Amino acid sequence: MENEFPVIETKRLILREATKADAGDMLDYLTDIEVVKHMGLEPFQTVDEVWEEIGWYQSIRKEGTGIRWGITMKDNGKVIGSCGFLNRAPKHFRAEVGYELNQAHWGKGIAGEALEAVVRYGYHHFQLERIEALIEPANIPSQRLVEKQGFKREGLLRHYEYTCGKFDDLLMYSLIKKDLKII
Repeated sequence: MENEFPVIETKRLILREATKADAGDMLDYLTDIEVVKHMGLEPFQTVDEVWEEIGWYQSIRKEGTGIRWGITMKDNGKVIGSCGFLNRAPKHFRAEVGYELNQAHWGKGIAGEALEAVVRYGYHHFQLERIEALIEPANIPSQRLVEKQGFKREGLLRHYEYTCGKFDDLLMYSLIKKDLKII
């Protein structure tokens, strides 16, 4: 792991480290039930909860099990979502990808642009062979997003997680390095 947090730039976005200074921007979307309902989280209530989330981002990077970028628009630098890896298993050359985006930016191709950049980073810098996405069956927009990126649906993981007082089924999607058209 590098000491300096890697910054990824795309046509419209800068993906960078989320810090405590971004907590207010992040609270805007993490309080939105529509944003968090498929994340296994209750809507956030306080800035302290956002600080805990940022602390989790820092801990997975320090442990080498993941990395999470704050998604910002180039024009204003405001964090409007996040995207990154978790449950990274270097021994097996795989990681899970996750993301969320402020509802005000849905339907503009931003999540796809961020996801594509993060996937490329994973293949180049972590030498990943397999990237997984675990998605609730009701989250059709997320399924469409990963399918557009080339992910293949592998099956249903029944009662895979216990979140918000219930067991959740999750669809397993994967993208194998050779599936990518351009790396």
